[in-house]
Amino acid sequence: MLFNSVNFAVFLPIVFILYWFIFNKSLKSQNILLLVSSYFFYACWDWRFLFLLVFSTFLDYYTGIKMVDAKSQKRKKIWFLLSISVNIGFLSIFKYYNFFAESFAIAISNLGLHINPWTLKVILPVGISFYTFHGLSYVIDIYKDRIKAEKNFIDYSVFVSFFPLLVAGPIERATHLLPQIQKKRIFYYAKAVDGLKQILWGLFKKVVIADNCAKFANLIFDNSDNYSGSTLLLGAVFFTFQIYGDFSGYSDIALGTARLFGIDLLRNFAFPYFSRDISEFWRRWHISLSTWFRDYLYIPLGGSKGTIWIKIRNTFVVFLVSGFWHGANWTFIIWGFLNALYIMPSIIFNTNRNNLDIVAQGKYLPTLKELFSIVITFSLTVFAWIFFRAENLDHAFNYISGIFSQSLFRFPNFEEMRDALVIILLVIIFVIIEWMGREQQYAIAEFGIKSEKKIRWIIYSIIIFLIGMYMQTEESPFIYFQF
Repeated sequence: MLFNSVNFAVFLPIVFILYWFIFNKSLKSQNILLLVSSYFFYACWDWRFLFLLVFSTFLDYYTGIKMVDAKSQKRKKIWFLLSISVNIGFLSIFKYYNFFAESFAIAISNLGLHINPWTLKVILPVGISFYTFHGLSYVIDIYKDRIKAEKNFIDYSVFVSFFPLLVAGPIERATHLLPQIQKKRIFYYAKAVDGLKQILWGLFKKVVIADNCAKFANLIFDNSDNYSGSTLLLGAVFFTFQIYGDFSGYSDIALGTARLFGIDLLRNFAFPYFSRDISEFWRRWHISLSTWFRDYLYIPLGGSKGTIWIKIRNTFVVFLVSGFWHGANWTFIIWGFLNALYIMPSIIFNTNRNNLDIVAQGKYLPTLKELFSIVITFSLTVFAWIFFRAENLDHAFNYISGIFSQSLFRFPNFEEMRDALVIILLVIIFVIIEWMGREQQYAIAEFGIKSEKKIRWIIYSIIIFLIGMYMQTEESPFIYFQF
């Protein structure tokens, strides 16, 4: 069930009405409703993988209790390693087995031997990377004595499978979400309205920006041998806004939906394309994943303590693992490697925390220095996204060589250039709105808040009209569902 589908438009109001008007007498009843609704939501993708979700949930729930009850550190560690091994094992089998098998076969063939690797003919369970990381953080936190094990199976299950975040995050922590699940929730009109506004903006990002940019990005990437360098560069920029509109749009809808039920999820995006360096970019892009790797990989490896070489090693490990988390393809690993290279100067010269504030805070325009930094950071990001989007390394390198050719200085031209100009204009307007709202939690959180009610509704009506105008007849999945 997609957020941008008719099914979800029917599903959400039904659950909302039941939640606040039928099951509002009891917190337990509300949580059971959320759990049943979440399982139904997930089963709409493929009911067979629902059993995997339930098994993963029960494993970590039971492991948490057994670790707390363990009478020795050794027994506690055994339960901890069991949970970690099974979770990573399932993730590896479904997501990475074929990659390793095929990569091994290629390596063997380079030695003159030829084998036909046995590969799995299964689809990737949607959301497995996200709900696995929910469980891993929970088990690790219990093992490190940061939290106590949750004894209520319903509450823990809602934490893992709450439907707004189930298939593409944000990656929640038990310390943040579980207390909200266990506490009686009160309906606040203003909070619900704010949630609806964020859902609306998320749908605009997905339907109007991401899906339209995808149309031209796919056309150019899929036929890259036929286009000039300038057109290929335009295709990379289209993908840059496609993936941002798609993923941050999903996160906006998820956060807005959760707010309708009185629950606040972790913020996942904070206007990353206005970053002044790569360190700032990674504090603003997919925040829940970046902080997860910081807390559960970077810091345990030693973090920023020790020699400069240890810092460099830890940074490369985190970014390479982050790339691999996104998919079993060398393109993702190179993408992670590039970002590690980008961030090296700030690690070496200890400038990685120079830009903690909001760019041009309280001002309409950035300084020339800030603008230059934003353009450079954005350009590096666009270049790295080429590897993320390419089918394989050959495709990526051919695409890049095509950009850096004499044809880079021609005016971009392809079959649907006239239609693309309209979308470019929409993207420019979108960037302006995002810039104006960059100090808020999302771009239109306070957009027109001081204006007359009539003006605000005109703005909302325009956004709704554009969503309806560009809504595709075929459902368009979110990019991060494949991860």
